[in-house]
Amino acid sequence: MQSLPPAILCIGRNYAEHAAEMHGNVPDRPMVFMKNPASVIGTGEAIVLSSICKEPEPQVDYEGELAVVLGRNCRDVSQETSMLYVSHYAVANDVSARWWQKQGSGGQFVRGKSFDTFCPMSPYVAAADVGDPQALDLVTKLNGEIVQRASTADMIFPVRTLIAELSRGMTLLAGTVLLTGTPSGVGAAQSPPRFLRHGDTVTITIDGVGSLRNPVVDGTHMQA
Repeated sequence: MQSLPPAILCIGRNYAEHAAEMHGNVPDRPMVFMKNPASVIGTGEAIVLSSICKEPEPQVDYEGELAVVLGRNCRDVSQETSMLYVSHYAVANDVSARWWQKQGSGGQFVRGKSFDTFCPMSPYVAAADVGDPQALDLVTKLNGEIVQRASTADMIFPVRTLIAELSRGMTLLAGTVLLTGTPSGVGAAQSPPRFLRHGDTVTITIDGVGSLRNPVVDGTHMQA
């Protein structure tokens, strides 16, 4: 696995259908939160359902996303030049503990998004080998069943806009990862909700970027 990024900036509700399924409005401006870099794991490594993520009930969800990696420090860049700062792309899973995201942390997303193993990412692929980041098909499968399918063309705020907006007045260090939002089909929006369980496998594929596959393990099964 590549070295841990200095920061992980994430965008919420960047697909209109996902905003609707979560009963949220389409934002006028990017909805920004962060994940702890220590939550990063690689493909093949286990997403661990620790005991804290069972309080007060099962709640851990998947979110397939395109990850953007900045190759150099970036501050106050324009939309016209913002893509020059992108060095790589990756497939990511913004794993989320929904109760901690929404109720357990005073309305702030960070803790519910930052538990250990909650940011699986595939190996980085050079931006020059990917092409247009707004023309990629994303598919998430849970135990082989398609649960998310969308095109990055459906993003409300495209990659170039996100980089320009996030760099306003704030230096984005080289190596920073930007998670660009997830499409509809998350487990929390299903009826009844379908949260991750021990023995599940989540596979996310983005055309031209690669595939990310992670088993799901209950933390109690890992104790000696």
